[in-house]
Amino acid sequence: MAHGVRRAALGRSGARALKREGDGATPLGRFPVRQVLYRADRVMRPRTVFPLRAIRADDGWCEDPADRNYNRLVKLSPRSGADRLTRDDNLYDLILVLGHNDRPRVRGRGSAIFVHLARPGYAPTAGCIALSRHDLLMLLAELRRGSAIYVLP
Repeated sequence: MAHGVRRAALGRSGARALKREGDGATPLGRFPVRQVLYRADRVMRPRTVFPLRAIRADDGWCEDPADRNYNRLVKLSPRSGADRLTRDDNLYDLILVLGHNDRPRVRGRGSAIFVHLARPGYAPTAGCIALSRHDLLMLLAELRRGSAIYVLP
């Protein structure tokens, strides 16, 4: 069993083959891991074969299909509506950024799908995949170049 099956929280609208921005669904499919982001002030630097970046105070993720930086890591500005990566809760302490709607980016097809930390009780996400801290760290240790995350029906 490659990397195993883990308990996970998915989007509040479940999993769907056709993803749209803001639908609350987690897309079905195979998603390569693009990079790992982490909060250096909260977790140790993870060991990984993937590109690794410490999250900065002004980091955000653009979810606006009308913005030229749609579905990209951006520097937040006072006018920015991007998703802030330095959250007060611990959900984004460790993030695997998956390859979803990024090569090429298609406006409205949904911004990045993250694998991030789960809320207590595995409450639904806005469309991402959420794991326990233990499972996310174990997954990260098991992943190799070319590994992918599968969301199956």
